[in-house]
Amino acid sequence: MTPRAFRLWSFVHKWSSLIATVFMLMLCLTGLPLIFHHEIEHLTLPELETLPKDHTAVPVQSIIDQADRNRPDEQVLYAFFDDEDPLVMVATGASPMSLPETFHYQTFDLRNGRRLDVAQPTEGFMYVMRRLHVDLFAALPGMLFLGLMGLLVMIAIVSGVVLYAPFMRKQPFATVRTQRSRRLRWLDLHNLLGIVTVVWLAVVTLTGMINTLAVPIERLWQASELAAMSASHRDRPVPEHYAAADRVTGEVRAAFPDSHLLTLAFPGTPFASPHHYGIYLVGNTPVTSRVLTPVLVDAASGEITATRAMPWYAQTLFLSQPLHFGDYGGLPLKLLWTVLDLITIVVLVSGLYLWLGKGRGNKRATEEEPDYLLEDTA
Repeated sequence: MTPRAFRLWSFVHKWSSLIATVFMLMLCLTGLPLIFHHEIEHLTLPELETLPKDHTAVPVQSIIDQADRNRPDEQVLYAFFDDEDPLVMVATGASPMSLPETFHYQTFDLRNGRRLDVAQPTEGFMYVMRRLHVDLFAALPGMLFLGLMGLLVMIAIVSGVVLYAPFMRKQPFATVRTQRSRRLRWLDLHNLLGIVTVVWLAVVTLTGMINTLAVPIERLWQASELAAMSASHRDRPVPEHYAAADRVTGEVRAAFPDSHLLTLAFPGTPFASPHHYGIYLVGNTPVTSRVLTPVLVDAASGEITATRAMPWYAQTLFLSQPLHFGDYGGLPLKLLWTVLDLITIVVLVSGLYLWLGKGRGNKRATEEEPDYLLEDTA
């Protein structure tokens, strides 16, 4: 690589990095607790009482009715079933089209119908971390802006890889020149840690960019796939009475015995239709447990009317979400994600240090190294 080409790639790397660094640093810091969000959320749950083995679970409909009575001015919109514990979280809102941030959530023990004293998922430390990480509290514009920052990070990654080979052409791999100036030591460390974590950072950045498209993907699926699934009932009158939740869930469980019920969307909500319940299932394998299978159930009769696999773009989103946080391999993978996240923070901070220190310069380093080797690769 010629010095001119090196300077050009260095310019691209420096400015793509600098523009995105503050946001990337924020994402790395907020991402640390989110790696363990499942464990943290379960720690906040009260201990479930021990029940005899022959205990008969209460009907789901009785829990739905209880949640409805507790919020008489609202409607039951969704029921979210825990994938590990016998718990269900019932969401209520002013209308079926209410925004999720306005929902009120009630958590119940599925075995005995007891309501648990659990904080709202729309408040507290983890909620703040999640919103900062997902959309900067700016909804869709914030998500798309973070997607743009992710694109800049990908440019920085590619340009950093291009720069690494000529930068280290006279040095053995992983060399950190500890006997030289402080700036050179940090430059070597910055480049070493960056190249070691490059694959992980590229995967996390790419999956993060896909996740920022969650809302457009969701709306596309609702306007195309969900609309087609519910088209057979479009001209029918809206039912005045709904089938009991137990009948609906029982019908689906019987038809899909190898799947786990994750979400029950009530008629009229965006994930159902005015004539249907929307049931969302996941499989039992590490991969299928991340991919939703939608089932529409006639709200009046409780009979299954339509089901189809999610389109490729939705499956791509579902598979990228757990990979982004290391959710595929249990605790060992999460610990690895944590270590790599911390290393990336060091890379980002060292890049800022190199850029901020460039103005002051380092006379000894400048005399000892060619100019193009001292280009800031932060």
